[in-house]
Order: sequence, then structure tokens, then C-alpha cells
Amino acid sequence: MNQYVTGAVIQKLRERNGDTQRTLAEKLSVSDKTISKWETGRGLPDITLLEPLARALHVSVAELLSGECITNQNRSGNMRRIGFYVCPICGNVIYSMGEGVFSCCGVTLPRLSPEPEDTEHTLKAEKIEYDHYVTLQHPMTKEHYISFAAYVTYNQVQLVKLYPEQNPEVRFPMCGSGIIYVYCNRHGLFQVRV
Repeated sequence: MNQYVTGAVIQKLRERNGDTQRTLAEKLSVSDKTISKWETGRGLPDITLLEPLARALHVSVAELLSGECITNQNRSGNMRRIGFYVCPICGNVIYSMGEGVFSCCGVTLPRLSPEPEDTEHTLKAEKIEYDHYVTLQHPMTKEHYISFAAYVTYNQVQLVKLYPEQNPEVRFPMCGSGIIYVYCNRHGLFQVRV
């Protein structure tokens, strides 16, 4: 991870759960003075205490480290709330059907937001036989390329990884109306409804 838990986060989560410094300390088998030191920034929890601390505060270790509490209002996934995340170091692509905190290569990944179309990123989606054929005029060099394309419908995701020097085109079997996303490694995420 690129950051460590802060005292402000510990205090906020402790108070949200209705715990005192003493009750949290008892759950972790430490003194209430230790909790006070963490919260005032005069000390940090040992790494061996991160998992028990997260459990006592009712959050994941990732949420504890990032300081962002994720509340899933819809316990079943909703494809309309899909999110894409791309690691800037290794290019790993992650998608989720709701909010989450994801990291790769030690970096917390931001959720990608679709950019408005421009002349360089105008997607063309045609129906050919039983497929959506997606093309765009875009360079495919090692420095500037389309990394992936995804077709999202109400019940599934189809994702195709693209590589430099490949043609920027993809065929997806039609599965109803949905959204096609493409990701440019320099300019971000773009979408078109089909």
C-alpha cells in the first residue's frame, strides 16, 4: 500500500462504532493510552495489529489503510454500477459491480470515469451478423494504445484485452442492449450505448 493507517481514521471509525478508547483497547489487548497515542499521531499500530484493528472497527484492512469506508447499499451486484480500474504500473484491469477499494502493485487504484468523446476517440459500433463490431481510428503504438474493450449488458460483462500494434477493433456476440467501453492508456475510458 502507498499509505499507512492514520489516527484520524482510527478515531472516526471508533466513534462511528460507539466505542470508547478503553473498549477498543480491550478488544485489541492493548492499553487505552496506546489507542490515545495512535489517535493523536504520537504512535502507530504495529503491522501485526492491522487485521485485528480492522476487525474490531468492522472494516476491511484496505478500508482501514485508505481511510474510505465503503458501504454497499445493494448486496447483490448491479451491472449498471460497474466500475473499471487499471493499474498504471502493470496494466492489470479490474472491474467490479459496485463500490470497492482495489490496489495493485502497491497503489490504490482510482475508479475510471467515462470521458466525453472527442475526434480521436469516436467509437463506431456496427451490427454484423450476430455481433457488435467495434472500431475506432486510434494509434496502437507501445506509447499510445487502446488497452481493453468491454461490452456490459444487464447480466454480463465481456472484456477483451488489446495490445499495441494490434488493430483497434473488437467483435462481441450480441446479448441485448448495453454499453461498450474502451480504455485508452493516455486519455482514459470512453463509452457508447448499443
